[in-house]
Amino acid sequence: MPWTAADIPDQSGRLALITGASSGLGLETARALVRRGATVVLGCRSRQRSEQARASLLADEASGAIDLLDLDLADLVSVRAAARALADRYGRLDLLINNAGVMGLPRSLTSDGFEMQFGVNHLGHFALTMALLPLLRARPASRVVTVTSGAQYFGRIAFDDLQGERRYDRWAAYGQSKLANVMFALELQQQLLAAGADVLSLAAHPGIARTNLQPASVAASGSWFEPLAYRVMGPLMQSSAMGALPQLFAATAPAARPGGHYGPDQLGGMRGHPKEVPVAPAATDGQQRLKLWQLSEQLTAPPTS
Repeated sequence: MPWTAADIPDQSGRLALITGASSGLGLETARALVRRGATVVLGCRSRQRSEQARASLLADEASGAIDLLDLDLADLVSVRAAARALADRYGRLDLLINNAGVMGLPRSLTSDGFEMQFGVNHLGHFALTMALLPLLRARPASRVVTVTSGAQYFGRIAFDDLQGERRYDRWAAYGQSKLANVMFALELQQQLLAAGADVLSLAAHPGIARTNLQPASVAASGSWFEPLAYRVMGPLMQSSAMGALPQLFAATAPAARPGGHYGPDQLGGMRGHPKEVPVAPAATDGQQRLKLWQLSEQLTAPPTS
């Protein structure tokens, strides 16, 4: 039988933080977890949109609780403040779902001067995870799920031009950020294992799901071709609720394994129910993963006074 949200174990007493939870995959992930009794914190950049998401969830059949956390992954000051706020408010964390993302943007920079896609999709989540690891390590059977995409398979980490300063292609930058996501998830599992920590790190991708990423990418591009391409792909796209299943499986299923990578089981990973799927071959290079980890540590280190 295929795995569905109905198979999520009881989440009563567990605290989950989901980034980018005001719409799309993040909102559907929150909905499923709240239905199973979790306390879910919506980590979002827009307080107005997160309030709207909370209202939507409260109108649903929810047995858990919903809280809001102001979080802008394009600003490391905001990331550190959000981690401190969560620690002060709860003093614990059982589940971190690194879900937020931007896609296919023209070149722009984060508050810290990073290329926006790499900065938000990878570096912001890297910094958030590192800041929250003490809370996660203090809880039994905690998990970190990092959401990647099929773009990882054509991604390449341009160590010689990481921020796209010399040459920028918005889809190459997106692929780089999504490859970085899965490399981070795998390397984090190695680091946790070496430290003897009772925390699992996993990765998941949604296949082709309808989210707000596609309209945002079209609006930013000004391209006539992209809207046509998305219309052609429309029949293949699955709902956000279906696209959220792989990350929900990684977050909750007893069968999910340390360092596992989960995606849809049909049409070459484009749609369907969750199963374990291969990562991009580039993500299996341990030396490259460690190089990215060490560089990410340097780039996200707090300023010294």
